[in-house]
Amino acid sequence: MQDRYRYEHFDNIERTISLGPDLPAIPERLLEAHARGDVLFLCGSGVSKPAGLPDFRELVLDVYRTLDPGVCEVLTEVSNKSGCPPEPDCWNLTDRQAAEVRRFLSREYDVVLGMLERRLDSHTRGDSKVRSRVVEILRSPCRKPELTKSGLNQDAADIDDDKSLTGGPAPIHRALIRLADRGGASTIMTTNFDLLFESAAKNLRVPAQTYALGSIPRPARRREFAGVLHIHGALTRDSSRHSDLVLTDQDFGEYYLRRRVVPDLIYDAARLFHLVLVGYRANDPPMRYLLNAVAADEGRFNDLKERFVFVGSDGSDTITLEDWRARGIVPIHYDASEDHTILHRTLQRWADLSAINGKQRMVDREIRRIVKSGRTDASDADLGLFDHLFRRISPGERVQLAKVASAAGAEPAWLDAVMKVGA
Repeated sequence: MQDRYRYEHFDNIERTISLGPDLPAIPERLLEAHARGDVLFLCGSGVSKPAGLPDFRELVLDVYRTLDPGVCEVLTEVSNKSGCPPEPDCWNLTDRQAAEVRRFLSREYDVVLGMLERRLDSHTRGDSKVRSRVVEILRSPCRKPELTKSGLNQDAADIDDDKSLTGGPAPIHRALIRLADRGGASTIMTTNFDLLFESAAKNLRVPAQTYALGSIPRPARRREFAGVLHIHGALTRDSSRHSDLVLTDQDFGEYYLRRRVVPDLIYDAARLFHLVLVGYRANDPPMRYLLNAVAADEGRFNDLKERFVFVGSDGSDTITLEDWRARGIVPIHYDASEDHTILHRTLQRWADLSAINGKQRMVDREIRRIVKSGRTDASDADLGLFDHLFRRISPGERVQLAKVASAAGAEPAWLDAVMKVGA
């Protein structure tokens, strides 16, 4: 009964695979695209939070804490209110400051920083007080990431020996760098300014050139399209030099509308690769611009690849999922409790089982574990994972994996399933 259900029901575009217990179901078409080297990850500030860096909202608060403590006090008080925040008490603020508070409550953080910069500096150069403070914050994470409490079940050999007090990458950076391998070239895109992906790549001995803004190579399937691509700019390694960052509303207008550097890059990437978004919320300012950039072309071109996003929540937030779907992006929901541990475990597991550079011993171990039970007694999750591990590989590799199953004493039903998968 399970086999009939397996082959009649799951052989369609909606087939999903869970890579481990309690991990979210991932569309198999995405896993198979990754195995072909057709996936490009796009990462936001949520990825760097485990390393002690702030998200966009926290970054704005940190900037105000230093540059305008009075406004920061109002913002903090309102932010700490549960439920719908009350009307902010702006009686002791100027009209310009009160306008910034209102924009903050609307989550228009790029506009807020632009307003503050124009109020304090009246220019947008890299040496403005706002930009200088942003760079200081990003160069000084508040804590070193925990390497062993992330729920990642890493082998000792996977944990780097970075002894620095601050600035070290988190396990999620290493998992994403491993997943960024397209087969001979590792490519990852990010709207983050920090260089944590570069540090993770160095720890893993993966070549990773840094590219930012106009220096980013044009998307292509060639191996030359590789490296860490900072589409909103990157911190300079030389702390004495100014960093060009897409930070304020004026910056977004410059690079998205006037120069069109970012939209053209995203258009090309979305035609060649399945984009997978990690570390974003639908209302994040960078995501608002990115989604508009892609959506503008979807009605004109039929060659855009399907796009996906990992969406975390503490419950079943169906409204947020539908919000993503309405934007033309397939949401992959996961339980965000326990500080997004499930997301970290999922990406780590995906990297470990990757068809490109995963750990073959872990794949073999999964096959041996699954076939200990009869196929009719196996869970749907194990049935799906078993078949996926065979379906994604070449016939020659399939034979080798079948030998692993046979040596583990797999009953004939498992081997029959292998034959059906390869048919």
